[in-house]
Amino acid sequence: MPRVMPARALFLAAALMLMARPAHAQDNEDFDPADVSIVDAINCHLDAPTYNGFAFSVGGDDGEARRRHWRKVATGNAFLDEYELPEPIAVTGTYTTRRIAFSSTGVLAILDLSDPAPLAKAEGIANAADPEPLIAEIVASGKATRAAIEADLPFRKFLGERVMVDVTELPADGESFGAHTTIARTISNVTTHRGKTLYGCSYRIELIDKEGKPL
Repeated sequence: MPRVMPARALFLAAALMLMARPAHAQDNEDFDPADVSIVDAINCHLDAPTYNGFAFSVGGDDGEARRRHWRKVATGNAFLDEYELPEPIAVTGTYTTRRIAFSSTGVLAILDLSDPAPLAKAEGIANAADPEPLIAEIVASGKATRAAIEADLPFRKFLGERVMVDVTELPADGESFGAHTTIARTISNVTTHRGKTLYGCSYRIELIDKEGKPL
């Protein structure tokens, strides 16, 4: 899986990019985060600068979350900022939810789906954390039965993504850095949200030098 930048570093990088080069959201002086659909954000229908502009606006006393009447939800996961929406949203054509969460790189719909695998299969996403090869190897070695192994695995991790946009912009003449932008459909689960599937989109911006290497 790609290296994930900490939230503070990501926001700083995005801010530098927004100041340094033109971007969709910033080219439009009338850009208003209130016009951004959370469903579009979850479904990877935004460009990265527009998403970042929207994500920056969510928190705070006068933030977009308050204006949209989203209720902040306490969570045991330090990597997620979770909200309850006033009305359900449909995000996959099949599933609806009132719970969403923001991570350091994107936004997620929290679905009442205990096994992410069927949805991931429909999306063409493989599980990068699939324990099956290891289970099969142990069973084949005779060290343990499948039943015994699975009994010791009460939680089966799923973590996968499908890259939809992968763009590298080297710095132009006179510029000191460029950007590598990746937008990806993500599907995962976490122990803090058992019985749930996290379905969303990541918008990653990484600053790069003139050789395309991360700064």
